[in-house]
Amino acid sequence: MIGFILKRLAWMAITLWVVFTASFFLMRAVPGGPLDQERALAPEIEQNLKQRYHLDEPIYRQYLRELGNVARLDLGYSFRLADFRVGEIIAQGFPISASLGIVALGFALSLGLVAGIVSAVRRQTLIDFSLMLLATVGIALPNFVIAGIMIILFVFLVPVFPAAGWGTLRHLILPGFCLGAPFAAYVARLTRTGMLDVLSQDYIRTAYAKGLATRTVILRHALKGAMLPVVSFLGPAIAGILTGSLVVEQIFAIPGLGAHFIQAATGRDYTLAMGLVLIYTTLLYTMNMLVDISYTYLDPRVKLE
Repeated sequence: MIGFILKRLAWMAITLWVVFTASFFLMRAVPGGPLDQERALAPEIEQNLKQRYHLDEPIYRQYLRELGNVARLDLGYSFRLADFRVGEIIAQGFPISASLGIVALGFALSLGLVAGIVSAVRRQTLIDFSLMLLATVGIALPNFVIAGIMIILFVFLVPVFPAAGWGTLRHLILPGFCLGAPFAAYVARLTRTGMLDVLSQDYIRTAYAKGLATRTVILRHALKGAMLPVVSFLGPAIAGILTGSLVVEQIFAIPGLGAHFIQAATGRDYTLAMGLVLIYTTLLYTMNMLVDISYTYLDPRVKLE
């Protein structure tokens, strides 16, 4: 186990270096730059800004300088939010996006697992068809459509939740559901498929032959095997959920990381964009590593090498 983790950490370092290198040169290959504005800067001011951000240096020196800073976990100052370091921006926005993501993940797992298990146990019944129809609709509907429906129902018709804002748990319920609903639909379909495959196995038939109750067979024996495709899906999904959703955060006025992704790209904010890309890459790689480790718990036949 320790050797596997160390090997994956070494590959993560290589992956981050490759992502950093590709992002660095691609951002500078795009026309325009972080100092471009609707109103042209005075030559003296522009030169001072270039010196501050080392944009007046050759490209290879900029690359080596920024690579060294990133290796020291120093992401530098944002170009657009000049008074803030990139680390400060991420430290402010990530806990908010992560809180929203945890609520969304709770909705996705609770609704998706229950729907998938019930659908598999009641296969080819009206309940099965109804739940899978809802799952298909959940996958097809965009987040902003679900958000609009939820706002109409639970803000205007039945005023239970606030329309927007941030500060209490009530502010997270509606956006968390809107963000988690499509993931719940995927989890439901994957759980149903995995459960149907496991229920046809010999050890499940043996468990039924021993007289065990259906609930015991499903929850204690079948569910672990059925979770394998769900866990595979959740690895990259969790990384995306925790880093925020631009659409949901904009609709509900949540000050998370979602908006920074787009603003950094459109504003050519090299340092902020690089920091966000590296954070997302780290989360994605970490989640995939945890998924691989969880396989050994869900299926003892899996060996880490």
